[in-house]
Amino acid sequence: MQSKKRYLVTSALPYANGPLHIGHLAGAYLSADVYVRYLRLLGKDVVWVCGSDEHGAAITVKAMKEGLTPREIIDKYDAMFRKAFDGMGIAFDIFHRTSEPIHYQTSQDFFRRLHQNGEFEVIENEQYFDEEKQQFLADRYIIGTCPVCSNPDAYGDQCEKCGSSLSPNDLKPPIRSTLSASNPVKKPTKHWFLKLDKYEGWLRRWITEGELENENDPKIVTKTHNPADWKNHVMGQCKSWLDGGLQPRAMTRDLDWGIPVPPEIDETGSKKLYVWLDAPIGYISATKQWAIDKGQPELWKDYWQKDDTALIHFIGKDNIVFHCLIFPALLREHGDYVLPVNVPANQFMNLEGRKISTSKNWAVWVHEYLEEFEGKQDVLRYNMIKNMPELQDSEFTWKRFQESNNNELVGNLANFINRVLVLTTKNFDGKIPAIADGVTVASSDNAAEKVAPSVELAKLQAGLERLGDFIEKFDFRNALQTLMDISTHGNQFLQFNEPWKTIKTDRNAAAAALNIGMQIVAALAVASQPFLPFTSARLVKMLNIKDLQNGDWASMMEKLRNGEPLITEGSTLGEAEHLFTRIADEVIDAQIKKLEMTDNQTTGGSQQAAVEEVETTPQYAPLADTITYDDFAKMDIRTGTVLTAEKMPKSDKLLKLSIDLGFETRTILSGIAKHFTPEEMVGKQVVVLANLAPRKMMGIESNGMVLMAENAEGKLGLVAPPEGWQNGCVVK
Repeated sequence: MQSKKRYLVTSALPYANGPLHIGHLAGAYLSADVYVRYLRLLGKDVVWVCGSDEHGAAITVKAMKEGLTPREIIDKYDAMFRKAFDGMGIAFDIFHRTSEPIHYQTSQDFFRRLHQNGEFEVIENEQYFDEEKQQFLADRYIIGTCPVCSNPDAYGDQCEKCGSSLSPNDLKPPIRSTLSASNPVKKPTKHWFLKLDKYEGWLRRWITEGELENENDPKIVTKTHNPADWKNHVMGQCKSWLDGGLQPRAMTRDLDWGIPVPPEIDETGSKKLYVWLDAPIGYISATKQWAIDKGQPELWKDYWQKDDTALIHFIGKDNIVFHCLIFPALLREHGDYVLPVNVPANQFMNLEGRKISTSKNWAVWVHEYLEEFEGKQDVLRYNMIKNMPELQDSEFTWKRFQESNNNELVGNLANFINRVLVLTTKNFDGKIPAIADGVTVASSDNAAEKVAPSVELAKLQAGLERLGDFIEKFDFRNALQTLMDISTHGNQFLQFNEPWKTIKTDRNAAAAALNIGMQIVAALAVASQPFLPFTSARLVKMLNIKDLQNGDWASMMEKLRNGEPLITEGSTLGEAEHLFTRIADEVIDAQIKKLEMTDNQTTGGSQQAAVEEVETTPQYAPLADTITYDDFAKMDIRTGTVLTAEKMPKSDKLLKLSIDLGFETRTILSGIAKHFTPEEMVGKQVVVLANLAPRKMMGIESNGMVLMAENAEGKLGLVAPPEGWQNGCVVK
């Protein structure tokens, strides 16, 4: 963990043009919540800020669709955000709004400072103009055909069908305006461009080496972070942009809705700040408001302007470039601000085999879940964290949601805790029994092995240390698995010691077993708090101990290291209750049917869906000629991770990939450009035929082959190892 005095944690500001869905939770919010709760348990000085992102073209598009004003739209969805976050236990220190006056002032002051520093260049270029509406069109106001997947309704900034990032000039005609459905024309307009290319040198050194040169004396170099701690797909996407060459980027837009460019800079009064300038500044204005609310208006500076602060951005992979290149450039060129020590971006979560789509209503909405699964917030939190897309895209299915609840939360965690509490209440009057001198217990690893109780406490300590290490490395999936491993360990310990039997023949042995069981339960009460805060609070009440406080994790670990109990003998327990209950098949079936009804409405009804099902019956290619095992054994197939990806000039098929095989990095040309964008490939885990003879194509030597699966329609899919596997593993 960063050895910093204080921590400033940010989560991507949700766009106030629609409600929250599970993909949002799995992206920037649950991961940050786990991390921040852990920091608080350690007793760290941490502030976590977020807020509604309330400007930009998407807001006005949504307002037109719903027949509301932009103000009515942002008020509507801001209220929904707050209720959903609170319902899921997402505990920000402040959830702010970019429509607040303090944010307008902060953003405009930031723009002024950059302007005064000479960091902008005014450039005139041609942009699409709607003659009917007499308005320049922002990227989101433009629709055309996607050059990647041929979707005729791709927006000027992104295709929602294939997910490709686009610009209006990438779209194939006909080009249409979302405001009037007419065909726009191009007209000249001027904007303020950030000289991003000017910063390429220091950005590259900062990203790849974690070093910053002093602007006044280049000989003075500061180590800001360890690049090895950053996720591969984050580092890979940054390197891909840097290798492609940074270009000046417009920081203003022609819009009606947004923060005006300061009037002394734009005399026309028609220009607004680009939303990707104003939105991340929202982190700063939110921190300012937090400090004001605490009665210490200048306190925000400690978290943004002092070098002993660790700034950490939690985001989705579509925001990597903005948080790792553009925002750091803005912060440094403004002066006075710290840069992030890590940007642990998650990838995307899919739903039942398809991409989550807000426009098609293919989503599990958080507010609906809270209404339909009352009191089961931690069930969703558990499933989201267990399947968090930390290194590659993951998937939510209702069946797996049910299984994780019934088999893991009910069958493992709740079962263990309930057994320990019930047996202690029944046999020792609800009080923690004492461990007699010299007594031994059956080892949780081997029922036939007898060990001192301290041995089991040492195992508990080791498990908790692993859990903490995973959280500090932003590996929340393995941290949660370690929590469940501790519970599994407890179940085994209880099963091997059988206190329900030994209470009749050896009361001291039963007392020792239940005492150790209670120590594990107490540890779970603390350790589950970052993941399952509602469950943790109930468990604390059942154990009849004080509420969890700052520093409780550190206190727990110190007690275990000193051989002290977490919950002392003679302590009286509260009333035991079931922490989780099984979810019935009919409840899950209803949710699946709800999605199917959404799908039918989108595709045109059940008859159309049936036709599509017939049309998509898989067709299988014939088997190739039989080979011997010796033929197969000659192939050296390895796991790897794509570090960078770029299109090959003058080729519509080839992507140039840089792939980390663990023991070396390979350049491979892969004919997948029609199926995957470079941005999609960066960070992907792949399987590579590593001993394929090198082949020179278009002047570049390709050293290997990325393995793909191809369906009957010729669409390619990645063959990937299980998530988290090391690069260089041999595939057999």
